[in-house]
Amino acid sequence: MGDVPGVEVPPLEAFLRAELPGLLAGPLSVELVAGGRSNLTYVLSDGVGRWVLRRPPLGHVLETAHDMGREYRLLSALHPTDVPVPEPLVLAGADVIGAPFYVMTFADGAVLRTREQLEAFDEAGATAVADGLIDVLARLHRLDPAAVGLGDLGRPAGYLERQLRRWARQLAASRTRELPELDRLHERLAAKLPAHQGAGIVHGDYRLDNAVIDPETGAVRAVLDWEMATLGDPLTDLASMVMWWDGMQGLDSPVAALPGDIASFPDGAHLVAAYERRTGADLSELAWYFGFAHYKMAAIFEGIHYRSLQGQTVGEGFDLLGPLVGPITERGHAALSGATA
Repeated sequence: MGDVPGVEVPPLEAFLRAELPGLLAGPLSVELVAGGRSNLTYVLSDGVGRWVLRRPPLGHVLETAHDMGREYRLLSALHPTDVPVPEPLVLAGADVIGAPFYVMTFADGAVLRTREQLEAFDEAGATAVADGLIDVLARLHRLDPAAVGLGDLGRPAGYLERQLRRWARQLAASRTRELPELDRLHERLAAKLPAHQGAGIVHGDYRLDNAVIDPETGAVRAVLDWEMATLGDPLTDLASMVMWWDGMQGLDSPVAALPGDIASFPDGAHLVAAYERRTGADLSELAWYFGFAHYKMAAIFEGIHYRSLQGQTVGEGFDLLGPLVGPITERGHAALSGATA
């Protein structure tokens, strides 16, 4: 098979045969299945088995933003726990395919991104999906980072303040228009930082379409995309997940279908109650976290809007995100004021 963008197949095949003897039963084939500014994902196959390769984006320059060793370390630490993740098999430097990469096992199941996929679940199945996703999130947040070798993954102290500063900087770097309500949302968040902030392993982008689901039982077979994981406040994961569940309901987001738009799926309040039962966490200040989740998403969408205007995006749907910044900002204000997410 010829090379694909970002992977030279012959040296990769030679490397795998040397480092993982017996893995490949036949010639190696490689297919790019996900690309963009995030890390690139490829499916490897020998005609019998399948595996996944992850590498940084083409032409990347910020090693810290696309640290393959860090992702590999996370998966290695989590795989022996009750948090389901693919098993990492081998990590390599840039000398094999021109960029660092790692290979992990392939997680069989469904990644639920489309409305058609979600509508295939009846009420019992949809509830099982929701409960399974929350159960895994609770397991992740119950882990002792030091006990699994991740005690130095990040700095939980001051995490929320740093997050606010980070996304404010991102927003400042992608200004194309005045967004006074988004700026005001930042001011409100900065003035009302939660008095008590939890600490644990935070996924950073925990949501339904970043998990592989068993289509028969609704159970989570694997959680994917750990590139934003760190030590921080676990409630940011919960609030972000609920926002992607039904917080943008009715906005027709092109990113992924929202379970909250499907009648058979439970609402965000069901997720929050299930999380509270499983963790016993103090959710009295959850309104702040919902407000922050919307602020972060509005900042991300504004950044994509900026790059779309600059002609720096590839693919469809990017032009639809800019108009969503205003409505998401409004919902952020409402959430911070105590309305439902």
